Amino acid sequence: MKRKIPYFIMLPVILLLLFFMILPLINSILPTFTVDGEFSLKAYWAFLTDSYNQKILMRTIRISLIVTVISAILGIPAAYYIAGVSKKWKSILMAMTMFPLLTNSVIRSFAWINILGKSGIVNSTFLKLGIISEPIALLYTEFAIIIGSVYLFLPTMIMTLVGVMENIEAETLEAAETLGASPFKAFYKIVLPLCVPGVIVGSILVFTGTMTAYTTPQLLGGNKNMMLATFLYQQASALGNWTSASMIALIMIVITLLVNKGMNFIASRVDRRELDNA
Repeated sequence: MKRKIPYFIMLPVILLLLFFMILPLINSILPTFTVDGEFSLKAYWAFLTDSYNQKILMRTIRISLIVTVISAILGIPAAYYIAGVSKKWKSILMAMTMFPLLTNSVIRSFAWINILGKSGIVNSTFLKLGIISEPIALLYTEFAIIIGSVYLFLPTMIMTLVGVMENIEAETLEAAETLGASPFKAFYKIVLPLCVPGVIVGSILVFTGTMTAYTTPQLLGGNKNMMLATFLYQQASALGNWTSASMIALIMIVITLLVNKGMNFIASRVDRRELDNA
């Protein structure tokens, strides 16, 4: 009887997911596999072989990967420092890290427009210093999307890694330094392998968030640098092509699952290498 209680408690959540997420998703995706009432993949073939769609797809994957790598590079040392300070400072630093998440994404994007625009802070500063003779086109570029996305999702990476690094015993690092390892070598040999699960989870969250974000790519990238999320919105709202929008949604889900599998494979390879070197 005790074993059946957890399943009974999970039943409301399962029903909510089934009726409000899974069934609507299936209902919207099924028409993309039928042509004249018969099963067909012609719609997907036509979408994936179109050069315009290919550019949007590759741009989305490229930007999402770049944002994920930058977030990991910046997030690992930041999380390591936060995890090592006192509880008082840890609370302050975590609050500062979470602060961007408390601001609406539209407001954050408009702030970056004021920073990266031709009359923005960056161009105005460079012009005053004589570094440039005319404003640089920073806004409505892939660079602007990457900067805005890193600012948007870096806190997610840091918070994920802090939780993992807090569980690393300080005695382990002290033992490594006692045996002659430098702080950098101890960090590289001990901290990084132990925080791989956190890096994987954080990378999946950042990659998925970047790929599915709408506001930041739309406001900072414009229509010339459209990503899958903005393309999906255009197909559904502006053109009323719900079949194409559902097809894009499924492609995004498949890409996310493939990236998830790939990152888990990398994590397993890293763990196996550490065991072989032990």
